[in-house]
Amino acid sequence: MKCPYCLSTQTAVVDSRDSEDFETIRRRRECLRCSKRFTTYERIEMVDLTVVKKDGRREQFDRGKLLAGIVRACEKRPISLEMINKMVTDIEKDLRGRDGTEVSSREVGELVMKKLRSLDKVAYIRFASVYREFEDIESFEKEIKRLG
Repeated sequence: MKCPYCLSTQTAVVDSRDSEDFETIRRRRECLRCSKRFTTYERIEMVDLTVVKKDGRREQFDRGKLLAGIVRACEKRPISLEMINKMVTDIEKDLRGRDGTEVSSREVGELVMKKLRSLDKVAYIRFASVYREFEDIESFEKEIKRLG
């Protein structure tokens, strides 16, 4: 690490602290040449994740898109935004923890449905109706019976 004052590469870490979300580390450093102190932040570089759609198209994973879909399914349900954000974080961690940088949209949808099923059955049915493209009442009934 270069000192921003004298550009020396001889620095020492004086203090390290995790951020509240444990996503970054704050480090206080001291230049061994000029004795000035400065702060650096260290964060994990995330590998791009690609979602392969049903029709074969590929698009970059979009956390915001995932969040919006789950929020829509959870509208007017007793589910806090904090719970939804945790679910999205858990899903993203699961996807990024897999081998490779590509994941099918089917895998993403199944993870969402698994999480919603244990959280709220109404939100689960709402999401399933769009994800599984229910065309008629019988499709809803079949899914509701599977929940029971």
